[in-house]
Amino acid sequence: MPERTATIASRVGLHARPAGLFIEAVNKQSVPVTIQKEGGKPLNAASILSIMSLGAKNGDVVTLAAEGDGAEAALDELVALLETDLDAVE
Repeated sequence: MPERTATIASRVGLHARPAGLFIEAVNKQSVPVTIQKEGGKPLNAASILSIMSLGAKNGDVVTLAAEGDGAEAALDELVALLETDLDAVE
């Protein structure tokens, strides 16, 4: 299963608006995606409850995983999104 790590760039972490933008991007992918913090269990990256319970803060490293056709491209896109300050995106 392909995996990628990403460092959360949003100043408020993966909460509120950044979480919504991330989940929207996950739901556009053709493969299921999981997200986890180091030492944590993989969570459904398309679920707002999972993302909020993750508690990912600015500078935290998370691991994304996906499986199926298009998984590599999906992970590349989602990592790029997480490594962007989504608080600054209009």
